[in-house]
Amino acid sequence: MIRALAALFIAIASIFTYCTGTAENPVTGEKQRVGLTVQQEVAVGQQAIGPLMKAHGGLLPNQKVQDKVDEIGAKLVAALGTALPYQFSFHALNDPETVNAFALPGGQICITRALLLKLESESQLAAILAHETSHVVARHSSEQVARRKLSQGLSGAAVIATYDPRNPQSRAQMAILVSELANMKFSRSDELEADSLGVKLLSDAGYRPEAMLEVIQILEESSNGSPPEFLSTHPTSENREQKILEALDNLRASRAELHLVMNTPWESRPESVLPSHN
Repeated sequence: MIRALAALFIAIASIFTYCTGTAENPVTGEKQRVGLTVQQEVAVGQQAIGPLMKAHGGLLPNQKVQDKVDEIGAKLVAALGTALPYQFSFHALNDPETVNAFALPGGQICITRALLLKLESESQLAAILAHETSHVVARHSSEQVARRKLSQGLSGAAVIATYDPRNPQSRAQMAILVSELANMKFSRSDELEADSLGVKLLSDAGYRPEAMLEVIQILEESSNGSPPEFLSTHPTSENREQKILEALDNLRASRAELHLVMNTPWESRPESVLPSHN
């Protein structure tokens, strides 16, 4: 009886927390059910970035590439036009095998060397970073935490709030939470929203919004039957392309002079900036 009552209490508490944990997103304007405060998102991202970077070979030993990634990231953040509490940092990682990019809660964004080498223009690099930046401002990780708390009756926010680095058990709980968030897969609706938000963000930052579609097509054509990591956990390419085309049509309809917003191409192939395959 006691165990049954305890289970019922946890279930009720989880549902109540999920239903009442809402916040209005200043970028999307949507009301969201979130499982972390903005401050907790930043804290988790800072905890998770070190292990994630280590798992992907550390920072790319090419300052020119990192400067370019930082420059594009700064343009995208400035184009958001909203005073955001996030601490955005953009990292190029020295992973020659994994074709992927990552967005941690709070503004930590990474792109691998393997993905960089697939790209053909600065706008395409901006498209990847815009997509990941959109995950952060749309608070997709915090929504995932809220859903996890509802299904499991666990509180990631409580782990962070009670974190004590002197307590081994507390450190272990934090390590588990950081690992889960670092490896969290966004839902299909999250990915499609990040594509749509990314298209607008690209245009606002002065890049070609069509580059979002180009990235999907390049990765699909180079997959050789096995989709790269960046596409493997995402909606089907056809679905994504259709949604991106809709976002582009909406953007053109609202901005008659969109065709004037052009970006100087990086290079036909950015070997002069990016490291070789060797």
